Amino acid sequence: QVHLMESGGGLVQAGGSLRLSCATSINIFSINFMGWYRQAPGKQRELVADITSGGGTSYADSVKGRFTISRDNAKNTVYLQMNSLKPEDTGVYYCNAVFSGRPYWGKGTLVTVSS
Repeated sequence: QVHLMESGGGLVQAGGSLRLSCATSINIFSINFMGWYRQAPGKQRELVADITSGGGTSYADSVKGRFTISRDNAKNTVYLQMNSLKPEDTGVYYCNAVFSGRPYWGKGTLVTVSS
């Protein structure tokens, strides 16, 4: 069982920055894949960025060059640094982890970007 706790969401003006955090309940070394997803109102949940246990990362085209995913193994935490935020980045951001072949989700944190 893996518990994920997101934090760091909030209201920010377009062009601003936020950093989201996802704390895990187990040693992060044992988690093969972690990702950040978002769900905008009326839209499907989409993968924004992910990071593997080996440190490889990938990003959705819409956030490349603006968002950075990273992990702090000592703190068992994954971060999503979001810069140059746009109104279309608004949504609930969810942390996801794949452990022993099973997906786990956090409860989400709301990001609202005003124009």
